[in-house]
Amino acid sequence: MTGTAKVLAISGGVGGAKLALGLANELEPEALAVLVNTADDFRHLGLQICPDIDTLLYTLSGRSNRSLGWGLEGESWQVMKALEELGGETWFRLGDNDLATHLWRTARLAAGESLSSVTRGLAQRMGVKVGILPMSDDSVSTVVHSDEGDLAFQHYFVRRQCEPQVSGFSFRGIEQASPSSELLQLLDSGQVAAVVICPSNPFVSVDPVLQLPGLWQKIAALQVPVVAVSPILAGQAVKGPAAKMLGELGQEVSAEAVMRHYSTHYPGFIDTFVIDQSDAALADQVADLGVSVAVTDTLMKSLDDKRRLARFVLSRAGH
Repeated sequence: MTGTAKVLAISGGVGGAKLALGLANELEPEALAVLVNTADDFRHLGLQICPDIDTLLYTLSGRSNRSLGWGLEGESWQVMKALEELGGETWFRLGDNDLATHLWRTARLAAGESLSSVTRGLAQRMGVKVGILPMSDDSVSTVVHSDEGDLAFQHYFVRRQCEPQVSGFSFRGIEQASPSSELLQLLDSGQVAAVVICPSNPFVSVDPVLQLPGLWQKIAALQVPVVAVSPILAGQAVKGPAAKMLGELGQEVSAEAVMRHYSTHYPGFIDTFVIDQSDAALADQVADLGVSVAVTDTLMKSLDDKRRLARFVLSRAGH
């Protein structure tokens, strides 16, 4: 292995960002890279919006709005107020300071920069030293198949507040997309020593990343420990629609169902599955899916909680 050994964390938005923050507080910046879902990115009001990237940027820079769970702390809403008065679309709330991020990104992309380069620039300007790697510089869009027809992810998630009943998901453009060059360079560098799948939604946060052509197989070929943390505890999702999705897809709402999804789609990929102490009774059933099971308190409310879980996960990954 050459250079600094790195942990590669795979993350979606809020839930994943919590563990990413814990990992960032337990590791040196050069020892962590966060691979982030971009399939919920979309164009809105002429701007390129990257919700999961921005959640990570704001969380890791200490600027996130903890009361809302998204956006920036101390935000103002004058633009949205003025837009509403004009009869414009305000269903996707963009704060005044948040808009600056999207304006900066959109201008750089229009000038020909890649999303990876733009994200690196934003991270530097926000004081984020951990590497944040978009899964692809190509466009991939999550489509939610529902009882109301096919919906773009943000229209399902934000505009319709996850109300439609889902029947499946697809990722438009994924067959033509490639993992970002920075990600491929990292995977080829010999530096990745462990992979952590954060407690993000398996269907719309983790699947788009792992289903990039050849990616999960390339990660598996590294033969390093892969540790995944369940986003479901005691039959509920701490944040987001993962539990609702499981039920509507005809699956049991449980940590076991999440691991069964992973084992079906990515056989032999995950080595250790971390479940909450409230689900300890499921340990044997999860182990029957071919993984080592680790039980701990996975609820992350405070920074100490995030760091504690990060230490636990790192210990299971050999760190």
